[in-house]
Amino acid sequence: MKVVLIRHGESIANFENYWTGWLDVPLTEKGKQQAKEAGKKIHKADIQFDAVFTSVLKRAILTSQLVLEEAEQLWVPVTKTWRLNERHYGALIGKNKDEMATLYGVEQVKKWRRGYWEMPPLESSQTFDRRYQGLGSKDLPKGESLAQTQKRVVPLWQDQIAPLLLAGKNILVAGHGNSLRALVKYLEEVPDNQLDTIVIPNAQPVVYEFNDKLALIKKTML
Repeated sequence: MKVVLIRHGESIANFENYWTGWLDVPLTEKGKQQAKEAGKKIHKADIQFDAVFTSVLKRAILTSQLVLEEAEQLWVPVTKTWRLNERHYGALIGKNKDEMATLYGVEQVKKWRRGYWEMPPLESSQTFDRRYQGLGSKDLPKGESLAQTQKRVVPLWQDQIAPLLLAGKNILVAGHGNSLRALVKYLEEVPDNQLDTIVIPNAQPVVYEFNDKLALIKKTML
């Protein structure tokens, strides 16, 4: 059984170097092309999917569609869930990373970006649209650490993805830099102090193979 993890292609926020979080920004033309190239790699590797999981943010959704189109598997069922959303960066959302490094220092920005327990400055209020109307207030953050991001991502794996794998299915997970880092930390049991070793490039398919007991047996970068 295989799971392919893929971060969305380059977004406008990646290009302009600001924190995005739950902000719903589009892919750049480069990002769309990256997603198509990823789909071609998956097609060449002859990986056949049975289900797809992505976030409720369009940069990941469109990436999953472009990947499936190039892999000739657009018909595969897609589940969109807030649990795969990018980490919520609180009051940092929309702020330029270089400008924040000048204001707060390079080390503080590194902690915000790469730390496991580090919290960003929180938003003063929650401003979410109707895609989140079914969530309780405890699930609507004003900011998240990576630890909190992992806390919402892991149940998706345990409750929905793992049972499909045990049934012999192959899964595509199209997410974001930090939601996928949180999942990789869980799958590979990466220690809290080694998170810098987890790097998720845009639109780089990562293939995980599991045995029938869901023990990880192989990891491949396409």
